[in-house]
Amino acid sequence: MAFNLATQVGALCGTPVVVDTGSAARTDQQSGPAAVWKPQPAWEQNLRCRVQKGTGQGEAEVTPPMSPRRSPLLMAVQPDLSVACKALVADKEAATVEEEEELVIEHLGGGGGSVKGVPVFVMMPLDTVKPSGGLNRRKAMNASLMALKKAGVEGVMVDVWWGIVEKERPGEYDWRGYDEFMDMARRIGLKVQAVMSFHQCGGNVGDSVTIPLPEWVLEEMDKDPDLSYTDQFGRRNYEYVSLGCDTLPVLKGRTPIQCYADFMRAFRDHFAPLLGSTIVEIQVGMGPAGELRYPSYPELNGTWKFPGIGAFQCYDKYMLSSLKAAAEKAGKMEWANGGPSDAGDYKNWPEDTPFFRHDGGWNSPYGEFFLSWYSQMLLDHGERILSAATSIFNSTQVKISVKVAGIHWHYGTRSHAPELTAGYYNTRHRDGYLPIARMLGRHGAVFNFTCVEMRDGEQPGEAACKPEELVRQVAKAAREAGVELAGENALPRYDETAHEQILNTAAGDEEEKMAAFTYLRMGPDLFQPDNWRRFVAFVKNMAEGKDRAEQCRELVEREAERSVDATVPLVQEAAVALVSS
Repeated sequence: MAFNLATQVGALCGTPVVVDTGSAARTDQQSGPAAVWKPQPAWEQNLRCRVQKGTGQGEAEVTPPMSPRRSPLLMAVQPDLSVACKALVADKEAATVEEEEELVIEHLGGGGGSVKGVPVFVMMPLDTVKPSGGLNRRKAMNASLMALKKAGVEGVMVDVWWGIVEKERPGEYDWRGYDEFMDMARRIGLKVQAVMSFHQCGGNVGDSVTIPLPEWVLEEMDKDPDLSYTDQFGRRNYEYVSLGCDTLPVLKGRTPIQCYADFMRAFRDHFAPLLGSTIVEIQVGMGPAGELRYPSYPELNGTWKFPGIGAFQCYDKYMLSSLKAAAEKAGKMEWANGGPSDAGDYKNWPEDTPFFRHDGGWNSPYGEFFLSWYSQMLLDHGERILSAATSIFNSTQVKISVKVAGIHWHYGTRSHAPELTAGYYNTRHRDGYLPIARMLGRHGAVFNFTCVEMRDGEQPGEAACKPEELVRQVAKAAREAGVELAGENALPRYDETAHEQILNTAAGDEEEKMAAFTYLRMGPDLFQPDNWRRFVAFVKNMAEGKDRAEQCRELVEREAERSVDATVPLVQEAAVALVSS
């Protein structure tokens, strides 16, 4: 995951977080046009709410609270979204689902549908599903999803945690919380991007909760610590099983790749009726934070700090065995003992180290050998998991995607040190993203990339950050390889500057338009009145596309204001259901 120095923020769910966007944030408000009162459109009338009681109890119709439409002149009085905000933070629920009346809100029409520009998805909170398996903050989730739908959002992205679903015993899957979530999304009319999250939650930027790997996996890692990534100092990283043992039966008689494949197959079989309709994309996790990379810059315990170069993760016995075989094949056994010994520490800068400085060891024959092996191991890992994923979901009409980290710091240097330690062999002289794009292309997978919201001028110049140039390089690689490109924002941003940057990058020329954009992340801050107003306008602009949004700016803004207004009775309806259930 990519980020800048000035904006280090926590997750938005569970606890409200005040985000300081600095100079990038805009506080100016647009004045509205002359007030015009209009009758309620038919698509807004096509909304009904019912409380469905237990079997045999019938249905009790609930009359939505009436709320007159406000004119644009009254926009100084912002929509009251406090119910959704408070509900997201509140954790109060009934002891069991059986003790509650089932809340069913059906939304017919409004939002979603085909878009001319780029469809917007919204990431769900990391703790959408409880560690015990049930849906977290169920009623608040329903109210929030309804608001997103009304705003025109295409769908949502949710982590399907390996550490929750297959928590206690291998081959035993508990889908209860995800059953509830998928059914809720289906009823509301939102599409779902499901992330096969084979990594630990906790230890990365924005991780507000801790969800470890399955208990039985951790048992095996305790028995054999070399199943975890290891750096040159002997520090172990338990975020993800080391790719060095991908094909070895080290997890209760199965290989890690077999475990991932069995999990995806079980997901496919369980959610078969929703695949291709509600569930439209499977993002396959391939490393820490779900990204195809090594855990080279872990924040846990202060190990790494931005904009440090990170550290190579190749010192477990399985990785060292592979390195030894590669060195033997190259006839250079002196290169078989590990990574470069002069590559510094996590918090160093490139010029602090002999290996990464201007014309250091990275540009030597040894550097080329090691970096080629290290990056190829990552590519082979991706190839193995994608081969399994595409064969499993081949007939389901869902897209397969893979997320790649936007490591933009020190991009302006010759060595691109942080990219190298993460496994991307990208330097001043070599394109490290084209091989990744070609690997994805062989499987028809979407290339999902982060840091789309960032501008070069917002980043610390001394760290040679160039997120815009990095995104352009990745887009070029995707075009050359013939793969679809999708995007995400690396950090929570609610300001118009970030929204404009995303619009320009993701919804620009037709040939460079992204397949989709996923917005980080749903939480209390998103539902703050000013943030919500800007977000709804952003969704409308993305749906129209950059050119049309500019040509019809006034029309798009009026439509956005109407959508903001429309969420008021919607949230009120959700509030009635919350009180009465």
